[in-house]
Amino acid sequence: MNTINDTRSLLDRHLPLLVGLLAALLAGKALKKMFWTAFGMYWALRASGIHPFG
Repeated sequence: MNTINDTRSLLDRHLPLLVGLLAALLAGKALKKMFWTAFGMYWALRASGIHPFG
């Protein structure tokens, strides 16, 4: 009985950290994808003769 309670308290202690790490990983992947998409669009516009930022 004590083993189950210890395991549950261990999970309760570390669950917010694991959720935070997962959220940070997913946010990082999304930011990386957005960066490369914007970078590709910028170079496509630049190569076509449209200069978006001067």
